[in-house]
Amino acid sequence: MTDAAHLASLHAEAFETPWDRASLSALLASPGVLVLSEGDGFILIRVVADEAEILTLAVRPAARRGGLGARLVTAAIIRAAALGAERMFLEVAEGNVAARALYGRTGFAEAGRRRGYYARTDGSREDALVLSLNLSRPLP
Repeated sequence: MTDAAHLASLHAEAFETPWDRASLSALLASPGVLVLSEGDGFILIRVVADEAEILTLAVRPAARRGGLGARLVTAAIIRAAALGAERMFLEVAEGNVAARALYGRTGFAEAGRRRGYYARTDGSREDALVLSLNLSRPLP
């Protein structure tokens, strides 16, 4: 299901600072934004011209480590490439070891850093790593 209320509910389970229904509705209405979902998770991407961006990947905690995240990332890569994207980007929290491993297995490599990008509920800030993937190369 891809309605904003359902996506917001999944996002709230997956993240410390989740996106609300209104934010997700606005994103879904934006040009080039696509959602791919499967049961306990979804991935939201934007494809503009020859570039794509993973906006968020949310998997319900009870469903993690079963391959759902990898399936969603792979599906997003395939869809973005089919729409003409040559490169895909994303930001991931430096401390999110599981997500970094997932993206690394999919072939993403570090392209930069955004200092203090993520605000935490305790008031601290965490760096985001900017990762990129060349979509003209086969997946690992």
